[in-house]
Amino acid sequence: EDLGMRHRLWVYSGRRGVHCWVCDDAVRKWSPALRAAAVEYLTLVKPLPPPPQALGQRGGGVFRGVRAGGPGRPGHPRELGQGAGPRPGGYPSRAHREPLRGEFPKKRDSVQRWDLLKGRMERTRRAGGAGRSAACYADWEIMLQYCFPRLDINVSKGVGHLLKSPFSVHPKTGRVSVPLDLQRLDQFDPFAVPTI
Repeated sequence: EDLGMRHRLWVYSGRRGVHCWVCDDAVRKWSPALRAAAVEYLTLVKPLPPPPQALGQRGGGVFRGVRAGGPGRPGHPRELGQGAGPRPGGYPSRAHREPLRGEFPKKRDSVQRWDLLKGRMERTRRAGGAGRSAACYADWEIMLQYCFPRLDINVSKGVGHLLKSPFSVHPKTGRVSVPLDLQRLDQFDPFAVPTI
């Protein structure tokens, strides 16, 4: 909607993904650079710099995190349907992290740990950042990190990937790429699609 795309067809890829075929005439004529810019605009989970405590350590690794945008951007409260949104980038402060580290081992399972984290983060937001620590959105950032769709820039910007059209066969699984009915998405079974 933010990019003015009106005619969309959602298609199961035949493997792990979902393709959104944008059928607007103007969008179909976009250059690879415009396509890449659209993916960049829609990408919410991006690599972040390492947290301060990791600087100077050997080994390194990829640090990923959530960078939320402002109004009209994915991750903004309008898109999340909530009253507040995650802060742009960063890591939970020591004031939030240390108490949780002590409490997590006392919890029986991941559900209890999640409830603890959510409760603590909600309290920081209700307090409005008053007092010693600022409002924290670590719970939202975790949900977005693991639940927000990943966009494949190469599939989106390269017109050569248009060969993966609806009703084509995925070369590794043999499954047919079929359109999705968004009204009945919860009934879709990727293992029941036709195969060759």
